[in-house]
Amino acid sequence: MGSISQAITEMGLDLYNELNKNSANKNIFFSPMSISAGLVMVLLGARGNTANQMQMVSVNKTHVHAFIFYIMAFFLIGLSHPVSYGGSDLWILTLINYLYITVQQYLECTKELYGAMLQTVDFGSATEAARQTINSWVESKTQGKIRELFVPGVIDSTAVLVLVNAIYFKANWEYKFEEKHTMPRNESKSVQMMYQKDRFKIAHIQEMNAQILMLPYAGKSLNMIILLPDDITGLEQVERAMTYEKLTHWTSLESMREREVEVYLPRFKLEDTFELNLPLKEMGMIDVFKQSKADLSGMAPSRRLFLSKVVHKAYVEVNEEGTLAAAATGSVVVNRSYPSGALFMADHPFLFFIQHNPTNTILFLGKLCSP
Repeated sequence: MGSISQAITEMGLDLYNELNKNSANKNIFFSPMSISAGLVMVLLGARGNTANQMQMVSVNKTHVHAFIFYIMAFFLIGLSHPVSYGGSDLWILTLINYLYITVQQYLECTKELYGAMLQTVDFGSATEAARQTINSWVESKTQGKIRELFVPGVIDSTAVLVLVNAIYFKANWEYKFEEKHTMPRNESKSVQMMYQKDRFKIAHIQEMNAQILMLPYAGKSLNMIILLPDDITGLEQVERAMTYEKLTHWTSLESMREREVEVYLPRFKLEDTFELNLPLKEMGMIDVFKQSKADLSGMAPSRRLFLSKVVHKAYVEVNEEGTLAAAATGSVVVNRSYPSGALFMADHPFLFFIQHNPTNTILFLGKLCSP
């Protein structure tokens, strides 16, 4: 499992760096897990250099089938239902794959390996109806949080395959913030800051001049990790230095210590939409988008296909009760034609991750600059 979670995290950090190039002072939020699952579904039908490039970006060649079964074990079997205690849901984590296509052989393969749902739609003569069908499915599977994944014009009559992946997460904090303590704490902007004092795992990263705090969700199988620079302008230094190895070390049992901490955290909502074609090309996934070079013959040997669009939309809400997050990734294939340890004041830009503890898998990754 370790190599798979590493691949997901590394892809997420690489993609974050690409998305962050023109977003220095902007919020960012996406799901590395959702995007990885969507890419590997396309990779299943890729061949030759197209497959090699995709494997370099998403999952190494030797790990493709391991990733497929990882997804099945992680979501389709293990975590697709609410985890409850005392009659109430503690957290819900669901990942669903859906294929809209007429290429039957590929459909059956992905259904067998991924547990992907299948549906036939008419892109040629009923493009708008197909788009609405797909969007309605994504909206329903993310409890209404991801709407209009595909805006008008993204899917046209040349499309033959749309791969859609959605992830939905809702969890209560293990230690909830009391709403009576939430109040504005920023003089220049009315930001509602939540507050609590309890025992949490925390560390100070000396080399980065930053604090790292772990806030567990109910049941402690998942948590939110917050990377907070000491200085209000210190986020760029953290971003430049962040790698999978360092993040793993920073959040390790050797680095984190449980102690009593006063936590101030903004209450916030983020919603982000990305067209990922360009970032993925910059990361090395080039041929699959080119009409003249894409080799997706594993999907349909008799048809000449290429990847038209990769769209990702994500939503997160953090409040006193807990966190609600959702994301969806869609791909369209078309025909070729801290200092004291006692205070954690998150009142300036920080990074945050939602992590599955048993596998160290990063499900969501974000940057909050402006609540």
